[in-house]
Amino acid sequence: MSPLSILLNVLWILIGGAWMAFGWLVAAIIMAITIVGLPWARAAFNIAVYTLLPFGSRAVRRDEITGASDVGTGAFGLIGNLIWFVLAGWWLALGHLLTAIIWAVTIIGLPFAWAHLKLAGIALWPIGKTIVPA
Repeated sequence: MSPLSILLNVLWILIGGAWMAFGWLVAAIIMAITIVGLPWARAAFNIAVYTLLPFGSRAVRRDEITGASDVGTGAFGLIGNLIWFVLAGWWLALGHLLTAIIWAVTIIGLPFAWAHLKLAGIALWPIGKTIVPA
């Protein structure tokens, strides 16, 4: 990770990124507690870590990395994303969107607002994505 990414991640944690990572962690724990949510729990934990340290990493579709589709990028992934959207995706995306609006008001907060907008998209449709170094 570059020094700039480290600096941005430290600032991110100090000025509010930790609360959205906590939201992802809560979603992951709720999914892990329920039998129905187990398939989403691991992905939510991974995205919680990504939400805590977003600079220096990016989320990409798994089939772009591997060159082949899998369960998460096919029809089951679509069904899984729809279920995720109803159970947890919309409120996580809303939290990221509201935080992005708050940060977009300031000039210095624009990189953080952009990161929250990217995370809002992931919150809506996370299945079939993986986190890779930028």
